[in-house]
Amino acid sequence: MLQLLVASLTRFWPDRRGQDMIEYALTAAFVAVAASAVFPPSITPAISTVYSKITAVFAQQP
Repeated sequence: MLQLLVASLTRFWPDRRGQDMIEYALTAAFVAVAASAVFPPSITPAISTVYSKITAVFAQQP
């Protein structure tokens, strides 16, 4: 029974699928935090306005 458990765990241990997606998500989060730190607070409402206008244009499309 113990050998079966060890064999199952060793089979799944080297499985690294999905690791790249986690790394990309962490990188994107880091870039977002860094970008928000670089932009002064006075620019943030302007960026929000631009995104709101883009959203409104897409919402009007059939």
